[in-house]
Amino acid sequence: MKLSLAFLLLFAASTTSAQFRTPEPLRYAAFSFSAQKREAKASEHSLPDSAGSAIEHSAPTAPADSDDRRIVPSSRVYNVNPYVSGAITVAGAAVSLLALNTIRFKPEITDAEFNALRPDLLNGFDRWALNIQTANVPQFETYSTITQGFCAIAPLSLLFMDRVKDDWGHVLLMYAEATSVTVSLYVASPMGPQFQNKFRPSVYDETASRDSRRDGNQRNSFYSGHVATAAVGTFFFAKVYTDYHPELGNDKYWFYALALAPPLVMGYCRLKAHDHFPSDILTGLSIGALCGILIPELHRITGNNLSFGAYAPPGGGGGVTFQWMPTNSSIAAR
Repeated sequence: MKLSLAFLLLFAASTTSAQFRTPEPLRYAAFSFSAQKREAKASEHSLPDSAGSAIEHSAPTAPADSDDRRIVPSSRVYNVNPYVSGAITVAGAAVSLLALNTIRFKPEITDAEFNALRPDLLNGFDRWALNIQTANVPQFETYSTITQGFCAIAPLSLLFMDRVKDDWGHVLLMYAEATSVTVSLYVASPMGPQFQNKFRPSVYDETASRDSRRDGNQRNSFYSGHVATAAVGTFFFAKVYTDYHPELGNDKYWFYALALAPPLVMGYCRLKAHDHFPSDILTGLSIGALCGILIPELHRITGNNLSFGAYAPPGGGGGVTFQWMPTNSSIAAR
């Protein structure tokens, strides 16, 4: 979580002065169905020439050198408004900072609460975590920190890829936005530790002294913010990479499968350190993955694939309609 907040603060400071370039003019010729349709419609209304013969209509032809038809501008993949996305990022970072102290400094666990602990009341899915050996807790805490750092940095490699590097500003802003939403959901939503006071597995460890288990941070088991921030990074990478490489087809799902690995490693480390129960880890994984996928997908919505309408049947009544069709990336395959 500290790494994620540091990233957000650094990016929020830079957005106040950063300039997001508009896409350069097309360097390579590319034709879409809609462009062909508009040209054909325009040619239908052309006047006959002076000799009385109609002007010949010819469909646009592809470039002579097909190897030059490589990249279509970024706006055809994502529609990013720097002011809106920047505002969401900064607002999320501010909410996270304000709420973080509340969950970090909760009241200590009292003796009455220790006496009332009932491990047998835990659901079976979580209860087995209490039997995990905790001999190497500091070691697994270190592994957890390393994994979180890797997951936070991994999406930045997108900025050096040929199809993405011209759009580095927009992709970076989307990543900051996705991370900001993920962190703010953790620290401020009703599902997170701001409103939940679930004890960590270490609280149930009778082999440790009560004084070592009293800290208020021990009330923050649900859900795992570390796993959530790890998942948003890896799934954001998979989503953006596959959107820029539509030629992958169904093979893109292998990237999502690979995106599962680092958050699962993170979850395993958090289990071994007695920081979270399995349900905490799966919830964090789900929320992080959804943010990593949905934030970029929302930036693909345009007027062409989003429509609203109203209807009024003869028998009375009525309503409104909403339709959204996911878009296919228009990055041309090499």
